[in-house]
Amino acid sequence: MKLDGRRESNNVEDRRGMSTGVKAGIGGGIGAILVMAVMTLMSGGNLGDVVGNIVQQQLQAQVQEQPTGKTEFTEEEQELADFSKRILAGTEDVWTDQFQQHGLKYEYPTLVLFTGAVQTACGNGSAAMGPFYCSGDQKLYLDLSFFTSMRRQLGIQAKGDLDFAYAYVIAHEVGHHIEYMRGILQKCHQKMAGMSQANANKLSVKLELLADYYAGCWAHYDNQKYQSLTDGDIEEAIDCAEKIGDNYLQEKARGYAQPETFTHGTSEQRMFWFKKGLQTGDWDTTTFAEGDLD
Repeated sequence: MKLDGRRESNNVEDRRGMSTGVKAGIGGGIGAILVMAVMTLMSGGNLGDVVGNIVQQQLQAQVQEQPTGKTEFTEEEQELADFSKRILAGTEDVWTDQFQQHGLKYEYPTLVLFTGAVQTACGNGSAAMGPFYCSGDQKLYLDLSFFTSMRRQLGIQAKGDLDFAYAYVIAHEVGHHIEYMRGILQKCHQKMAGMSQANANKLSVKLELLADYYAGCWAHYDNQKYQSLTDGDIEEAIDCAEKIGDNYLQEKARGYAQPETFTHGTSEQRMFWFKKGLQTGDWDTTTFAEGDLD
């Protein structure tokens, strides 16, 4: 992916090197929520937002972050941080243009870089959850170790240095912010609160696939604007989408898949919707965003 000369976003909070401590007294419901979050975000994304809002007030009152002193970062980690800032800036440029063309104003999300654990408006997050978006504060949370473990643990074999696969991960979380901006996320969260777990999972899958679709739309316009894609980039992202499908991860972990527990979609679904967004760029369509989310 070509990023030479591209600006870095200023909408970044660098909390790396800060420790997060949780005071005693948190109720037993937190454990269940964290289990749900880990299970979901093993598939690549974001249930911390979906379930975290339920306990926002409880956790916000009991989680503290404290600096641990000056932290030295490896050259690789700093390169990943700079890369992430450039990708975020690219999403800002694309979505600002797209929203303006439809008479709308795009509000920038903030990218929070953290190490290990982090306090959010949606509760206490951890690196084990993977990257996630919190609608409570409109922030994307990313522990950069996810990128290095993505290759090692998921066994991704792709051309290049996986830069576009990493960009896809960030663009997917920004996709949840687009859902929030359009009111889709709030609508679905309200519905999920009154559903059985199985039906809530189905709706969660649709939200994740829509975020994949928006990520593809971003790539469509970023390439149109900056000629940023190079040979092998698309294959990188598609390979990444395949490796974080619920069926792929469950089969790898336990030898079989349980469709009723899927929260992010199958590999085939994730690849399909990312590619469709990349090909069309038709992010303002209401067919998927509204009809398919009922």
